[in-house]
Amino acid sequence: MGAYATGAPRLPLGVAVLAVLSGIFGAIVLVGGLVIVLAALFLSGSVGWTAMWGSGLVAGLVALIIGVFILAVATGLWDQELWAFALAVIASGFGVLWFIARPLVGGGGLVSIETVPALLFGALFVYLLAVNDAFW
Repeated sequence: MGAYATGAPRLPLGVAVLAVLSGIFGAIVLVGGLVIVLAALFLSGSVGWTAMWGSGLVAGLVALIIGVFILAVATGLWDQELWAFALAVIASGFGVLWFIARPLVGGGGLVSIETVPALLFGALFVYLLAVNDAFW
């Protein structure tokens, strides 16, 4: 007679690394967005900053929203949430398509400097599909 574990499966190491790196990146984007918003608000009266106020404020707010979104996905991956897994699979699949299609559309060949990120996104995509049991 064996004992069966209950609850969520263990967090795979690769997913943990992805969640931590995503969290760090999300925090950097969030802080960057905050800096841009503050610069747009408080430096808008300075010479040369008037034009930046509108576009800088919008860019900063967009960066804040993206940073919060990335942090939410990182937390969801750490907690093994299915929605975070789905977003990570979609994002990695989009990354593969982007870095393969971009050189082809631009007139370059399939093998270029952008082959490296395409391979990384491809490896991430395959890895996430391999560990999908941890999210069900």
